[in-house]
Parts: sequence; structure tokens; C-alpha cells
Amino acid sequence: MTRLLFAVALVLASGVARAQTPAPAATTPAAPAAVKADDQLPSPPADFSYAPGGRRDPFMTLTTPKGQAVRQLDPSSRPAGAAGIAVDELTVRGILLSNGTFVAMVSGAAGGKAQTFSVKAGSRLLDGVVRAIDARSIVIVQQVSDPLSLQKQREVRKLLRTQEEGK
Repeated sequence: MTRLLFAVALVLASGVARAQTPAPAATTPAAPAAVKADDQLPSPPADFSYAPGGRRDPFMTLTTPKGQAVRQLDPSSRPAGAAGIAVDELTVRGILLSNGTFVAMVSGAAGGKAQTFSVKAGSRLLDGVVRAIDARSIVIVQQVSDPLSLQKQREVRKLLRTQEEGK
């Protein structure tokens, strides 16, 4: 029994001694060699063009149907006014009652800079149409541009005040 205890104590002592020995010093990696001007890759000639030869262009997106251009939301190509505001960029600034109908004051980046416009039910936006306006929110029918989605439209409700502001 004493031999067993002695063996266990010896194993434990060697494990503690091994754990306390310092680890070997980590070697620092060599400094990267300076890039010389003559090591750079050559630039393509000025008259270079990509010839697909029946292959797909690796720089084109895979989610658009063949032959159909990707819709870009370039600020300079957007229509003027509220029709240039995308639904995701739209914020509701105020809602007022005018001649028995609600009118919403909305802001967004139309033409590359933030502007405020008034919209009513039936007003067109860049990717949707205002369906209805009530005292607390506006309802917009947004055109979904995801080709994998089964729904081509979705209803978006933009509130005048968020839940945190209302408290």
C-alpha cells in the first residue's frame, strides 16, 4: 500500500514539475522581404478585353436571369421627388390631416441628398406604392426584387414613432 501511495505521489510531483517548467521561447517570424518594383505583376495591355468563349462572366451575379441587366440604384439615375426614394430608405417625419385625407411627410435620399416630401395614398416610390396612411403609420406595397422569392410584393408598415419613442 505504501508503495502504491509512493508511486502516486511520484507521478503527481513529476506532473507538477513539468507544468511549472517554462515553455520554450517562441521564435519571431522573419521580417517580410521588401517588395521590389520589378517584382510586381505586369499590367494588361490597353486594348485588352474579356472574351467569354461560351463561359459565364465570373464577375456577373448569378441571381439574375440570363440577358437581363442588374438593377442598380445609382443616385444620379433616380427620378426626382418622392419617386426616387426606396422603401428601405424612407423615414416618416410627420402625418397630418388635410381636407379629410391623411398626408405623410417622408424623408429619404432622393437624388443623392436627404430631402423631405409629402406623399398621399397612391403616391409612387422607387420600389413601391403608398397604399394607405392613418394617424400613426403609412402602409406601402413594396415590389420584391429577389428572384428566388415566391412573393413579388410585400406590405411594409412605417410607423411615425418607434416603440422606444412612444414610451
